[in-house]
Amino acid sequence: MNVSTYSCGDISLGCSCGDCPSSPVCSNTAPPASRKRGTCFVRIGSLKAKCIDFALAILRQKDENLPMQMLEDAPQIRNGVQLSVVQGYMSNFFRKYGTWVARNPTLVLCSSLAMVLLLCLGLIHFKVETRPEKLWVGPGSKAAEEKQFFDTHLAPFYRIEQLMLATIPDAVAGKIPSIVTDENIKLLFEIQKKVDGIRANYSGSMISLSDICMKPLDQDCATQSVLQYFKMDLENYDDFGGVEHLKYCFEHFSSADKCMSAFKAPLDPSTALGGFPGNNYSEASAFMVTYPVNNAIDKEVNVTQRAVAWEKAFIQLVKDELLPMVQSKNLTLSFSSESSIEEELKRESTADAITILISYLVMFAYISLTLGDTPCLNSFYISSKVLLGLSGVMLVMFSVLGSVGFFSAIGVKSTLIIMEVIPFLVLAVGVDNMCILVHAVKRQPLELPLEGRISNALVEVGPSITLASLSEVLAFAVGSFIPMPACRVFSMFAALAVLLDFLLQVTAFVALIVFDFLRAEDKRVDCFPCIKVSSPHADSDKGISQRKPGLLVRYMKEIHAPILSLWGVKIVVVSVFIGWALASIALCTRIEPGLEQKIVLPRDSYLQGYFNNVSEYLRIGPPLYFVVKNYNYSSESRHTNQLCSISQCDSDSLLNEVKPS
Repeated sequence: MNVSTYSCGDISLGCSCGDCPSSPVCSNTAPPASRKRGTCFVRIGSLKAKCIDFALAILRQKDENLPMQMLEDAPQIRNGVQLSVVQGYMSNFFRKYGTWVARNPTLVLCSSLAMVLLLCLGLIHFKVETRPEKLWVGPGSKAAEEKQFFDTHLAPFYRIEQLMLATIPDAVAGKIPSIVTDENIKLLFEIQKKVDGIRANYSGSMISLSDICMKPLDQDCATQSVLQYFKMDLENYDDFGGVEHLKYCFEHFSSADKCMSAFKAPLDPSTALGGFPGNNYSEASAFMVTYPVNNAIDKEVNVTQRAVAWEKAFIQLVKDELLPMVQSKNLTLSFSSESSIEEELKRESTADAITILISYLVMFAYISLTLGDTPCLNSFYISSKVLLGLSGVMLVMFSVLGSVGFFSAIGVKSTLIIMEVIPFLVLAVGVDNMCILVHAVKRQPLELPLEGRISNALVEVGPSITLASLSEVLAFAVGSFIPMPACRVFSMFAALAVLLDFLLQVTAFVALIVFDFLRAEDKRVDCFPCIKVSSPHADSDKGISQRKPGLLVRYMKEIHAPILSLWGVKIVVVSVFIGWALASIALCTRIEPGLEQKIVLPRDSYLQGYFNNVSEYLRIGPPLYFVVKNYNYSSESRHTNQLCSISQCDSDSLLNEVKPS
């Protein structure tokens, strides 16, 4: 092959310097003069370092302290969401506060416990209000003012002790037998004899019914019973004609002298009989025995306490002797005294103490299991949170006791609903916050120091816990403006209890979390922190440090949340709740106002049967008074004609207007 070759240095080819450095063009081109720059140095004392080296050292130091730097200079954005001004300030506060608590857990724990224990000292003045009129009637209401005027100017209404003896309906015929029989009347005389024989001990003196009963003529008690037609004497029963005399007096109780009661007044059969159709008293199915007992205003404690002592003996007699006696005759007996409701409410509060204790123990076991890590046999005794759970439940109890102690110290009496409801209410709120705080700390990266994890956890959940607790406190605080004493006092106690619970959660409980995590990191046994374990299993990060998500977390993340995010599910859920809300609004008009006494009493109370019989048999209601003020007694005054109901009185007088109604 006759092929000619050329050098790249040939000028005719025009090769570039990059392709042919030997080209004459490239050899004649002088390289550009290099510009010599000055070097930057940083001098620290006798040390001299280049600026680039000094900058790299600073960046390396920042990289080592990156977690703490993130804690100090975190922006007001969390997970890509811009925080509000309030949340921003609260996050900054909880960041600094969490770091401070983690560094001073002993100081925080002792100071918070000292505060609540100081409030608990008010329990020395603890008193419970069980009088129904003081619980459900506001002191400034018109009813309370009128009753106060009546009690102070006239006298409080009598204390009522009552027995109801009734027949049992015939299961075959379905008819209720009459109570007015010879056998039943004699049984009633036996019951009366036992009641008259009651002797109650009060301050060393024996109190009987005749010592406390109402005596219109200061001789015989004004007992409302059909036995009054026989002058309360069994010997008169046969002499007067027995049952026939009783039926005669039913028709002539106000006119026949022989039917007058032992206290010299006529006895209306409707006050001593029950379950009769129309005015046919002979077909009555129940005997009503009422013992009016003298009452006194609060200042005369001696009179009231004597009556209360007798009433307790009366109730005990009925339970031990009269009730078996009546049941053996195939009859029913219901009974009540003036102090029965108060005593039954006290008994209920005592019985509920066991229920409250059991509920706290159950919640303690629940918290201990849920706060701990996933159970691992070789490190469970370190990763468990039994001691932390017990401490959390104790803090809830302290918040309730602190609230009761504070109000007791300022003279506010407690109510039974407080002792029955508030412990459960505060326990629910407290358990919620405890779980939120502990799991927030456990979610933090383990590379962070403990104070960094505590600070980050408080920044994450502190604002939400604070705002939620504040809304609960304000909701209960608004209830303190309700005029009904029981509801007002409950709202006051609940508001302070929830507030104390929140304060203890973010102070004492956070300090306890610090101690518990320090214990776990130091390989100390739960419930026995003085014992330190040094086994290889305890040292392994798999048992303690590595935390796997629990079953509930995995369910919410992998099943519940994906299903709830479906459009069809969203529409169904929202529709159900909207329909439920609209149905509730429509049905709320059917709520009947009022408060029946049976509702507030224990289900096993003897008063349940009594109130049922009252509504079934009793034909008379509570007393009604018309109190006339500034009445002029002089003969020239027309006030008498405006009140009376005889022929000379005004046609529109008070009694003439009241009688037709």
